[in-house]
Amino acid sequence: MQKQVIQFLKDNRERHLEELQDFLKIPSISSLSEHKEDTLRGAQWVEQELHNIGFQEAKIMETDGHPVVYGEYIADGNAPTVLVYGHYDVQPVDPVHLWDSEPFEPTIRDEKIYARGATDDKGQVFMHLKVMEAVINQDDTPPVNFKVLIEGEEEIGSPNLPKFADEHANQLNADLVIVSDSALVEKGKPTITYGLRGLAGIQIDVEGANSDLHSGEYGGGVVNPIHALVKIVDSFRDDNNFIQVEDFYRDIPELSQDERDALARVSVNEDQLKDDLGVPALDGEAGYSYVERTSVRPTLEVNGIYGGFQGEGIKTVLPNQATAKITCRLVPDQDPEHIVQQLTKHVHSKAPVGVNVSVTPFDKGKPYVTPFDHPVIQKAAQAYETVYQNDTAYVRGGGSIPIVAELDRILNVPVVLMGFGLPDENLHAPNEHFHLENFDQGMETLVHYMYLLGEQ
Repeated sequence: MQKQVIQFLKDNRERHLEELQDFLKIPSISSLSEHKEDTLRGAQWVEQELHNIGFQEAKIMETDGHPVVYGEYIADGNAPTVLVYGHYDVQPVDPVHLWDSEPFEPTIRDEKIYARGATDDKGQVFMHLKVMEAVINQDDTPPVNFKVLIEGEEEIGSPNLPKFADEHANQLNADLVIVSDSALVEKGKPTITYGLRGLAGIQIDVEGANSDLHSGEYGGGVVNPIHALVKIVDSFRDDNNFIQVEDFYRDIPELSQDERDALARVSVNEDQLKDDLGVPALDGEAGYSYVERTSVRPTLEVNGIYGGFQGEGIKTVLPNQATAKITCRLVPDQDPEHIVQQLTKHVHSKAPVGVNVSVTPFDKGKPYVTPFDHPVIQKAAQAYETVYQNDTAYVRGGGSIPIVAELDRILNVPVVLMGFGLPDENLHAPNEHFHLENFDQGMETLVHYMYLLGEQ
């Protein structure tokens, strides 16, 4: 039956790509209030698609923010039930001038589809929808039951989904959760992400005088908020890139040698990576490899910093305010609430006199890790290897999907992270794209996985 389902996908490929482009045209940017209606349109598109596929139930469900889309297709009460999680919201597109094509006018070039959301996460959500469509269309007795939970706030930290999942835990009940919102470690290399970093974010605002000041009249006599902010930001790390926030590393257990050995088997060509990124050197926490730094170690990064005159030329002023946006990627067993508290305490301890400093917390999400020898994860590896004809790499992801740890807590079932993107697909950046090779092979992999699960 798998061959018949896969042939259906091949026969309908052109239609699928046209439908994916319709989905990608929707500017469902959850973080920008001016796109609130567009974000709702993203939810409506998913809801309608579930109806088109033939789901018995498909509906938009309200949260305290952007809505979620829930659907289910129950063919056999004795078969395993799979809950597919994903998100229809996308990141902002700035800076627009760096895009080679319009971010919401999808373009296919060199067997890649370019658009915001192509790989994160509309393209990968769409793959699941088409696989479910193919199975339902071609198999009178599908191997598994399907449930879907597609949210509209993942890109802003899923602030309302934990509450929704708690309140609808019975409805969401399943035997496992599948998430495709990650990447292969390299082209052609099956990759199962068995852990994700958490997230803690803050904004630092530094205010000086009640207006911008003439630098000739006041320079040297009044604290410059930008100088004050730079001092605060510079205090976060030492010369070895160890984070200097008190108790930042307190709750992190040592990596086992087995895990370090497994991570060491993940191949990264650092010279090629430097060339691809256009940087003269890689850097990070002393004593750890590049793979470890970007997956199993916590980070503290400045995501944005601004203040003062931004136009062409020079304007001789002391700005009255400056701002920095900071996020930390967290690892087990760091607690986002504790980290935000410690960040806030650190900022105030380093604030120079002569300015007012405030800290505002933002995105928070707990880290997640699961045993990679679980049977449903091993079946996922088997499905990957059937299609890609290569051994599976087991990695911890450097990014964050905040709801994953919550779904693990609420539903108490394994969460399988099967991504099909690639690290260089510019997610969150201009010219985001998705390789159509993985679009095709990824759907075949998911078909095999569904039928392997049905054997349980």
